Amino acid sequence: MRVELLYHTPDPERAIATAARLCYAPIGASELLETMPEDKVESVLSTIMGSGHYSALEHASFTFAVEGVSRALTHQLVRHRLASYNQQSQRYVKFNAGVPVVVPHTVEEDNRAKEVFDNAVDSAAKAYEELLSLGIPAEDARYLLPNAAETKIVITMNARELLHFFNERCCKRAQWEIRELALEMLSLAKEAAPYIFMCAGAPCVEGPCPEGKMSCGSPYPKVKRDR
Repeated sequence: MRVELLYHTPDPERAIATAARLCYAPIGASELLETMPEDKVESVLSTIMGSGHYSALEHASFTFAVEGVSRALTHQLVRHRLASYNQQSQRYVKFNAGVPVVVPHTVEEDNRAKEVFDNAVDSAAKAYEELLSLGIPAEDARYLLPNAAETKIVITMNARELLHFFNERCCKRAQWEIRELALEMLSLAKEAAPYIFMCAGAPCVEGPCPEGKMSCGSPYPKVKRDR
């Protein structure tokens, strides 16, 4: 899995603080953006994060490039609807030399399971290539490709949706592959906007686990919002 933060709103925390402060300021957004002192930016961010008034977070967006993940992951990913996605097409991109796949850790660690997995993937790949050789369009031959097939995707989310995504997918009960993606994205987001994402992650980062009887039972270190 390879995850890269391609682009984000310049100075995202200042942009968010400017949008929030505008509601109560006699001056315009451009002047606020230029003149607001750093301590005021942090004060506004503290108020936003403490009050849960997250609408201002939607003014900062983050674009990630992701490679080496499975279609099983991206089928889960698009359930997060307040985001933009562009994914490598199986309609226009043909696999002519085998189908690259993501292998689950549980399969990788079991020799017999790995054999079964590889045989199934090889069989699907051979049938796919034979359909292509018979003149079947790639958009129809792809029906044989497994969920394990590797893909590439570009993801754009605003800061508010990212917080929600991390809340859901950094949890230890999340499916392993999308959890790995979420943790990689969180690490990159923290570098770009450290105050906003300081306490981001599974719900147990800041409070009790909401999973009830479904809780993983593992303790999670509590994070205090502090510079």
